[in-house]
Amino acid sequence: MKPKAVVTGASKGLGEVIATFLARTGYDVIVTARDEAALAVTAKRIGATAVAGDVTDPEHRKRLAEEALEADVLVNNASELGTIEPLVEQDPDELRRMFDVNVLAPIALTRELRPKLVVNVTSDAAVGGYEGWGGYGSSKAALELVTRTLAAEGVPAVTVDPGDMRTDMHQAAFPGEDISDRPTPDVTTPFWAWLFQQDGASVSGRRFQAQGERWEEAS
Repeated sequence: MKPKAVVTGASKGLGEVIATFLARTGYDVIVTARDEAALAVTAKRIGATAVAGDVTDPEHRKRLAEEALEADVLVNNASELGTIEPLVEQDPDELRRMFDVNVLAPIALTRELRPKLVVNVTSDAAVGGYEGWGGYGSSKAALELVTRTLAAEGVPAVTVDPGDMRTDMHQAAFPGEDISDRPTPDVTTPFWAWLFQQDGASVSGRRFQAQGERWEEAS
């Protein structure tokens, strides 16, 4: 039986790259994202099963669990950027949405899918304290603590900072700026090739940098 993987936010960008790699290396891949049309194109191209929807929706998560209970890999890539602005100016509803997508949904999916390895996609904003990035950064910092806690509780889980890339989300963070000097998301492929060959218990609790000179971040 083929190993099974679930990748959220997989219609484009980094999620599409991860899903494509997993499909090409023999995984039965379930992809999800809110954009049903774009997701269908990706799923058809790589031979994956598409389950469109919002990861914050309990009914959507149940559908994913029906497809992928006890999946070998769960990649929580779906993220909500929010508005880049001073934290004290952040709209409470927007903050709530960021935490719902970036923190609560990964916890819920981990609970419902019971995967053998959880990969939570993080950001340098989780540790940087950058001006204007407080909402997004704090949600990713919370996700990193969630990941370490899962690992301490016996759930194999890692965080991965993919680094700056030429994606729609990165462009949204820097409107009007030329980001053509950033690499495309497939620059991270060598890292995924390494990670998915590891035993979950041997990497659990660690934070990795997919574009770093050394992948594992020094503690």
